[in-house]
Amino acid sequence: MDWLTPIFLFYSFISLYFLSLYFLICISNYRKFFSYSPLKKVKSLSIVVPCYNKESTIGRSLEKLLKVKYPGLKKIIVVDDCSTDNSYSIIRSYAKKHKIIKIVRTPSNTGRAAGAKNYGAKFVKTELIGFMDADSYVSEDALEKMVGFFDNPRVAGVTPLILVYNRKGLLERLQAIEYKIIGFTRRLLNFVEGVYVTPGPLAIYRKSVFEEIGGFDEKNITEDIEITWKIISKGYFVQMSPLARVYTVVPTKFKEWFKQRVRWNLGGLQSIIKYRRHFLKRGMLGVFVLPLFVFNWAIGIMGLGILIYRIVRTLAIRYLSTYYSIEYQTTILRLNDINLMPNVLIFFGAILLVFSLTFTLFALSKFSEKEFKKHGILDILLYMFVYLLTYPVILLTSAINYLLGKEKW
Repeated sequence: MDWLTPIFLFYSFISLYFLSLYFLICISNYRKFFSYSPLKKVKSLSIVVPCYNKESTIGRSLEKLLKVKYPGLKKIIVVDDCSTDNSYSIIRSYAKKHKIIKIVRTPSNTGRAAGAKNYGAKFVKTELIGFMDADSYVSEDALEKMVGFFDNPRVAGVTPLILVYNRKGLLERLQAIEYKIIGFTRRLLNFVEGVYVTPGPLAIYRKSVFEEIGGFDEKNITEDIEITWKIISKGYFVQMSPLARVYTVVPTKFKEWFKQRVRWNLGGLQSIIKYRRHFLKRGMLGVFVLPLFVFNWAIGIMGLGILIYRIVRTLAIRYLSTYYSIEYQTTILRLNDINLMPNVLIFFGAILLVFSLTFTLFALSKFSEKEFKKHGILDILLYMFVYLLTYPVILLTSAINYLLGKEKW
């Protein structure tokens, strides 16, 4: 047995462990998957919408937000972060027509979403505070199906199901699959109080807790992850409402997509470093969320290393064996060199593949959409065998950027 075999077995064990964990959580909570807390008391709510150069989407975002049915929505505060396009004029035209909309502008560009969000939070006087991206479209009943969770005093944040709005190109369709998988796993983690992020497209927080923890960390480039970890570290937890839907516009070009994913993972790495002292200590952050993130990183980097090693080793052996066989006129391949017996690596690899495919298909089946076509089998296969293979590269790039101090938005 070579040194790679135990590493691969460890890799397979960790992967199968988390997949099995998700399956067990799903089975034990299957009937409660789409449950949510009905609205018993109307709580006052303000939504902060940070905006920077979003002239193509901000109008539709505000129109969708104006149509929500929740009666407790008191104010929509749009923060223009010194846009250089026509965003400010568009926002101002909406503010003139609708009294509920308040437009403010940062003194100078903050450079990150966290800065604009914190600036807008200064104008919020309501019991709850929400944040929504300027390229996201909220469903009419989303707020109503989120606010009810705040009847539990331990709940400090609520996030909806986030789906992809634009799906014309292949890259967008693959992201649509990815977002459903993320939403599915996030819902499962909800049952063990393990929701680890309140994404930017829409998130609602208890205003008193938001002020208690000091708002968003403007040094972290994924403020939505960091604030969630801060909430968990204070003894509160976050809920996910599966029936509240928000659609977001995703990157359409590979370079833009890759840059976004590197930023997400770089921010996650920043959060791991910041909260490293909580690792394996008391509380959900230390005993579950942090280990989950660390193992995901380990699996990703380890998978890339195994893949590169296997490719390089195979090519080197085949080149050298062929070269010297021709040089010395010896047999390149003999019949007794062929081994058709399956080994333990193939066995575990096959199990991991079956588990992963089953998990993906089941997750996609849980979130049907009348507005869009079902995901084609080709897209699903490309997602599993091509799209996901880029993630180890993204993780490695994020780690290198962190070590080099490249922590730009």
